[in-house]
Amino acid sequence: RFFARFLLGFLGFIFCGTAVAQAFGGVLVILKFQNYRCLFQESYLSVPGWLALATALILLPTGVLAVSISVKCSRYQQGTLMYLLLLLLCLEMSSAALACSYSVGTASQMESAMGYLVHQHNWTCSQDLGNSAVDVIQRKLQCCGVHNYTDWLKTSSSSWYHPACVPESCCKEKHSHCRGDVGHVEQLYEEGCLKKLEGQLYFAMLYIFWCCTVLSILELLVGISNGILMRHQPFHELCIL
Repeated sequence: RFFARFLLGFLGFIFCGTAVAQAFGGVLVILKFQNYRCLFQESYLSVPGWLALATALILLPTGVLAVSISVKCSRYQQGTLMYLLLLLLCLEMSSAALACSYSVGTASQMESAMGYLVHQHNWTCSQDLGNSAVDVIQRKLQCCGVHNYTDWLKTSSSSWYHPACVPESCCKEKHSHCRGDVGHVEQLYEEGCLKKLEGQLYFAMLYIFWCCTVLSILELLVGISNGILMRHQPFHELCIL
């Protein structure tokens, strides 16, 4: 019983701390899909982030309740803790499964959407407004094209106006006089946007997945510790369950 109380109190404090980490992961996923929503038609892709936020909100009172039970057992608190743990497990398993699935399934969708934006981009070498979605993405990620700058040389706009230039959003910030001339490749971002965006989204989804997995294991330990303490309660006092 002493070890169960100690473990319950210790994990309760851990829950309070990891609630912040879980909330960070949820916000990270939501912001990523909000910032690049032009590449994703489905709004449900941010669901793992919202589930992670819901988990973080429930983790905090669950941790406080676990600490309270470790100090003074209460049959009502123990029963409530079991219900909260069950709810958390459902949320985290759903969030982890969706994060794992979306991290694999969004790659082809991003490539297709970015390819469409590049080929539909209306620009000229002499006048580059730089206000389109793809320009914003290239400046934000510091990249050029889908896979690299040569993707711009295959577009209809490039072949019609000037076959050897790219939008000015491909220029590195330190080169203020850059006008997208491919004759000066050193002034352009060399990496494609798809690889960078995939890396960012993969990190966010992987963060959610491992947070949920680790927390699920800790919650099972809390449930076992709480169950050990509940064994010493008379059966009729646990009728709340």
